[in-house]
Amino acid sequence: MTSHHRTLFILFGISAVFIAAILLLRPAKYDGKTHIFMLNIGQGDSFLIEAANGKKIMIDGGRDTTVLSELSKVLPVGDQNIDIMIATHPDADHIGGLQYVLDRYQVGLFLTSDAQTDTKTFTDLYKVLLKEHIPCYYVRHGMVITLDTAPLTTLSILFPDRDTSTWQTNPASVVARLHVGSSDSGRSALFTGDSTSPVEHFLVQAESQSLTSDVLKLGHHGSKFSSSTEYLKAVSPALGLISAGIDNKYGHPNQETLGRLQDLAIPWISTQQKGTVDLTTDGTTQWTWRSVQ
Repeated sequence: MTSHHRTLFILFGISAVFIAAILLLRPAKYDGKTHIFMLNIGQGDSFLIEAANGKKIMIDGGRDTTVLSELSKVLPVGDQNIDIMIATHPDADHIGGLQYVLDRYQVGLFLTSDAQTDTKTFTDLYKVLLKEHIPCYYVRHGMVITLDTAPLTTLSILFPDRDTSTWQTNPASVVARLHVGSSDSGRSALFTGDSTSPVEHFLVQAESQSLTSDVLKLGHHGSKFSSSTEYLKAVSPALGLISAGIDNKYGHPNQETLGRLQDLAIPWISTQQKGTVDLTTDGTTQWTWRSVQ
């Protein structure tokens, strides 16, 4: 990343920073539930979180314009607002589609890890961010984004907890936990980007009490280098999500990873099988899901 690009960001070094998404009220057209949309964008990741009040966070955008057609399936015509966009790390299969989303939608804030790359995909994305004057920040452990207050809906950053600008991109991925409802009986989901097993081990040691989640987005599209047994046990999900392209050249999801899920009796769904998926909860009842055609 050039020094010009780095000036886009303010690095938060304190242990906890609270980011409140305060936006203009929009017409009520929501069903009172929180949604997680796992978008079927092929080999890559793209997720859209929509709180009960309509506030939205997009996590990654796949590789190309496919994300636009999938967004059109889950958002009403005329809804052109995405409050916060998060790029977990700068690999093309996670950020390639974000520039097209920025062209089509009004985005209020851009967040990412400080992992760096010199690819054209990365450069093009930051050109659009500069053009649109979108505030950009590096995330750090301890940041909490508040999306809604009734039910309380937050996204907490668990990783990175340090400067990752010299790291390889996958281990530097943003790891974030969504929580909906009360602290003792709410519902949760863990988003992992392409985190690798060493990062998972660190999180188990450092964040064991914060990892438990109803839903786990498996790291790196179900790669054998993520979703270790100790991590799966620590998270203890009721459902695993895998975003991967059909017949992809990497063999994702890996059979070793699927074997670990089977050994721990963790059911899973993937975009390969189900296409775009809509998961919902009211903050009390368990997540339910359906395929979106």
